[in-house]
Amino acid sequence: MIQVTINRTKSGLIQSFEISGHAFFADRGKDIVCSGVSAVSVGAVNAVHELTGITPEIDHGSGLLRCVLPDYIPEDINEKVQLLLEGMAVSLRTIEEEYGKHIKITFKKQEVD
Repeated sequence: MIQVTINRTKSGLIQSFEISGHAFFADRGKDIVCSGVSAVSVGAVNAVHELTGITPEIDHGSGLLRCVLPDYIPEDINEKVQLLLEGMAVSLRTIEEEYGKHIKITFKKQEVD
């Protein structure tokens, strides 16, 4: 199962996310759940970098993508970053609604900023 954890600040902004595991929906190369999750998440990270100039800290490998935003992002830029990441969250939830046996999303909120 793919595990997605989206971490929010106390004020509700996305600060980081981690995606790990494998969907095991179909054979490698034919797994539409894995492909969808990968396309949505990597596309969001690429869009953040390309459209806002923000370079998140990224860790990736087989079955892992971890993305952490820098501690300080100017407010006007952060609005764009948040919109892109919220779009990613909506897309991932849509995948979870259809393929819930293969992907689980957890939202965590920090107690303090």
